[in-house]
Amino acid sequence: MNRDPQSEAIAASNHWQQASLDSEKTTPRIDEIFGIDVFDMRKMRQRLPKSVCDAVEQITNGGDKLSPSDADVIADAMKEWAIERGVTHYTHWFQPLTGLTAEKHDSLTAPDGEGGVAYRLSGKSLIQGEPDASSFPSGGLRATFEARGYTAWDPTSPAFIRRGANYATLCIPTAFVSWNGEALDKKTPLLRSIDAISTQAMRILKFFGTDQGVRTIGSTLGAEQEYFLIDRNLYYARPDLVSCDRTLFGSMPAKHQQLDDHYFGSIPTRVLSFMAEVERELSRLGIPVQTRHNEVAPGQYEIAPIFETTNIACDHQAMLMQALKNVAGRFGFVAIMHEKPFAGVNGSGKHNNWSLSTDTGVNLLDPQDDTHNNLQFMTYLCGVIRAVHLHADLLRATIASASNDHRLGANEAPPAIISVFLGDMLTDLIDQIEHGTTNRTLQGGELDLGARTLPALRRDSGDRNRTSPFAFIGNRFEFRAVGSTASVAWPNTVINAIVAESFDYLATELESTVSEGDSKELKDSAVRKVLQKVIKDHRAIVFNGDNYSDDWQVEAKSRGLPNLRTTPDALPVFKESKVQAMFEKYKILTKSELESRSEIFVEKYVTQIGIETRQMLSIAKTMILPAATEHQRRLAQTINSTVSAGVDAENLRNSLGILAQGVCDLQTRIAELENSACFETHEPFEASIHIRDHVLGAMESLRESVDRLESIVDHALWPLPGYSQLLTIR
Repeated sequence: MNRDPQSEAIAASNHWQQASLDSEKTTPRIDEIFGIDVFDMRKMRQRLPKSVCDAVEQITNGGDKLSPSDADVIADAMKEWAIERGVTHYTHWFQPLTGLTAEKHDSLTAPDGEGGVAYRLSGKSLIQGEPDASSFPSGGLRATFEARGYTAWDPTSPAFIRRGANYATLCIPTAFVSWNGEALDKKTPLLRSIDAISTQAMRILKFFGTDQGVRTIGSTLGAEQEYFLIDRNLYYARPDLVSCDRTLFGSMPAKHQQLDDHYFGSIPTRVLSFMAEVERELSRLGIPVQTRHNEVAPGQYEIAPIFETTNIACDHQAMLMQALKNVAGRFGFVAIMHEKPFAGVNGSGKHNNWSLSTDTGVNLLDPQDDTHNNLQFMTYLCGVIRAVHLHADLLRATIASASNDHRLGANEAPPAIISVFLGDMLTDLIDQIEHGTTNRTLQGGELDLGARTLPALRRDSGDRNRTSPFAFIGNRFEFRAVGSTASVAWPNTVINAIVAESFDYLATELESTVSEGDSKELKDSAVRKVLQKVIKDHRAIVFNGDNYSDDWQVEAKSRGLPNLRTTPDALPVFKESKVQAMFEKYKILTKSELESRSEIFVEKYVTQIGIETRQMLSIAKTMILPAATEHQRRLAQTINSTVSAGVDAENLRNSLGILAQGVCDLQTRIAELENSACFETHEPFEASIHIRDHVLGAMESLRESVDRLESIVDHALWPLPGYSQLLTIR
């Protein structure tokens, strides 16, 4: 009997699915025994003295650092809370520059000197750890002989417990720095950027006299996460998915997403059970989830959390991604975060909803009613417009990666040209300011749906634009270009930085043109003049049309907007003096810290493409070519048998000729990719340019050759599960 690799994988997947669901029914739920697994000090007043709670509150609001004695008290309370919940180990949980999270587990127990053990966690151990700093990517900041690094507790982000079937670990969110104090992680510059934007945004608030009771201003974040689910055993039958997280080959099935019937469709029962379990785990970790639904591509889904302060939201986003991966296995799935795991259907993004809020809960990007009279809002809005225009190239570089390059510009993602969508109402307002007066705010009115039983709907004053990379949507900006694999900490660090610089400029202009005793009329007139200049200088970044159109490519060029199509085009921006000066001015990243990130990003790009190239060649030579030649051999035998029987075999000969040509083309494309991938340079940026100009094209040609063969080679011989299997949930 002929072996059918795809049928075997599907049968194994069905078996795994049933076994996983049966296990779920019988396994005792540890989360029914313990309470919420989050140690949020702002909610631990029953465990901590009032003086310590007040000290923590001061830190959260930009006050003094924690004293050693207070740290000891908090550590003891955290230890007692943890051991009550079955915790045996703790870890300083941090986000290095690998794109993953990292943790080194230490036992909470130690010998008590009397033959037993005691649970211990000191304030010093809580505040500071010491992982090896030379084994993580550092972009030259650390060498092997310079191994010392430190983790530093972030008291503004709650500690949490990670659970498994037989373990519970206390995770303490921390920053990660070198022995010299240089940032080796994503959290440190993010926290610095939050301080920077708070300082500059407060200056504008004070100018308008609305700062009463406000101590800090911070950015807020809601990061939507798109992902794919595929059956676990189908995943392991695809070496490209295992090593690259995307399919390097695969022809489109007859039906994929043409009917758009998956989007917002009824969620499959097995998937819904998975989603419910993910949300259950996330709720125990204090991560508020608001939305779940089918996305456009078959097998694609989305989860969206509620807004939080940016630092906590970034930590929670990393935890959410890990939860998706962990829970998926219990249901016989693998969760894939890659931006474009399947060619020809929609990829996945991470829509980054960014706003500004005071510590008193006021959203500074909420237009409110009569927006034309709200000059404070217009000042903050113009500051963001100016920031995006001045640093469009930096924003593009911030979300550049080998995986996101596959997605940008496709049907579900904005193009590489960064622009700002404002909608009708705000565009009309900046037009008014540019011409000197503001006297109206466009209203959306109501929609009468024409049926007696249906209510009248309040219509927004402007439409949405899903093609825009940086769109205003009611009370926030949605940065849609962020990739689904990315940590949101880095994009939000950059947004905070460029907006802080812009707020600094606006605050300085306003403060220099208005005296303390000026009337409100004089003050408002001065504000309008400053905003008028900003709009005239920077409205080229505003575009409300179709960002996918060819006309926009031409118009964007005439406006002077950068079009950095690939990662090698974008990453050199980090080396520009204006970018380095901005990060240094606001003490977010030193020149060496920024250069290190530039080196890490380009090395990751080169390494990732290198892995994909080697995997492509391996699959093509050891799996595809043997299957195709075996089909060719069988077809040739069939022709000989047919001719021997006295039957005309002309059509079969034509099929054999097409197949033989395909096999020959495959061998040619393999050789071309091997040749293009053989280059010598120790300079990562040079390597990235060679990849862009030579390797990527050869990879695409090899893929096209393999995909053509998939459509004519015997299904039972084809060694990889096809898209029709991978994109179908069973």
